[in-house]
Amino acid sequence: MKFIVSTTSLLKSLQMISGVINTNSVLPILEDFLFEIKDGKLTGFATDLETSMSTEIRVESKETGRIAIPARILLDTLKTLPEQPLTFKVDTKTFGVEITSETGKYKLSGENPDDFPKIPQPEAVTEINLAANLLSNSISRTLFAVSNDDLRPAMTGVLLKVDNEGTTFVSTDAHKLVRLVRSDIKASKASQFILPKKALSLLKSGLPSSEASVNVSYNKSNAFFSFENTKLICRLIDATYPDYNAVIPQNNPNKLTVSRLEFQNALRRISIYSNKTTYQVILSIAGSELKISAQDLDFSNEANERLICNYEGNDMDIAFNARFLIEMLGVLDSNEIEIELSTPTRAGVLRPVDKADSEDLLMLVMPVMINA
Repeated sequence: MKFIVSTTSLLKSLQMISGVINTNSVLPILEDFLFEIKDGKLTGFATDLETSMSTEIRVESKETGRIAIPARILLDTLKTLPEQPLTFKVDTKTFGVEITSETGKYKLSGENPDDFPKIPQPEAVTEINLAANLLSNSISRTLFAVSNDDLRPAMTGVLLKVDNEGTTFVSTDAHKLVRLVRSDIKASKASQFILPKKALSLLKSGLPSSEASVNVSYNKSNAFFSFENTKLICRLIDATYPDYNAVIPQNNPNKLTVSRLEFQNALRRISIYSNKTTYQVILSIAGSELKISAQDLDFSNEANERLICNYEGNDMDIAFNARFLIEMLGVLDSNEIEIELSTPTRAGVLRPVDKADSEDLLMLVMPVMINA
């Protein structure tokens, strides 16, 4: 089998799918790309058995065939080569691979393509079509709040609830929670499923920034994403998502409105002086003034700043983990944000003041005990 391909286009497509591959795979074949040549197209596959990605590019070849090629050595070679046509010759009996460039020749051992795991195919699926930038934006706003606790598998992914009225994205790690409701993503059949963090991270980095169409289909066990020349398939998390609505406080009489950027920048500065275990910052709100303070008694570090704000409610001191607030503010683009509060021991609810008519975004952050 022989084919000729551009260095740049091959590297770009393989880098997109290489994030699927784990460095310490149980099966050596999982450290390979599967190449499939057909009708002048090269389809490259990568999988870790949970998540699979494929991408397709044009090549010069009149042949049909398959070969599994070690990913690391191939990527390292491509990264060091300038743009040029590369010729791949594959011995389908020994699985030897010979790569010829303008100035050199490189030989490596491939593996039997029949040993490469079968990629799941969409069967009995429900489909949604949406814009790539809309999906990317929804992932960005929820992915940061996903838990890393493998003992709570449901919370290590993002919950999607779809029906004919819209789609709800939910993520939480028990310290913070995000609920994004979009009325512009609808499905004819109501269902819900949990997408794993790794697949969403790969999807976010691979999605184009344009309004290119993304086809999303899903069944009880897998979700399938298709856009441009790329496909991503992931196994859904088989677990029951916690009742997130139960933890969202409904009566929050105290409302604080403040500039998002001023608040975020102040938190970044003040958190430098906070305790490096708790990252505790105290918000002292009175009238039209918000005081942000932190201290680290172990090192005698202390800082405070004052911001102008709009506040309706009783004067209050409440403490939060600064990192959580900074993360939340970082995924928003609203000029101002509103924080709804009830008491210093109950969760704060953060919302963007400026938002599209088609979305409703709510972020919840748990307070921390104020040090005596």
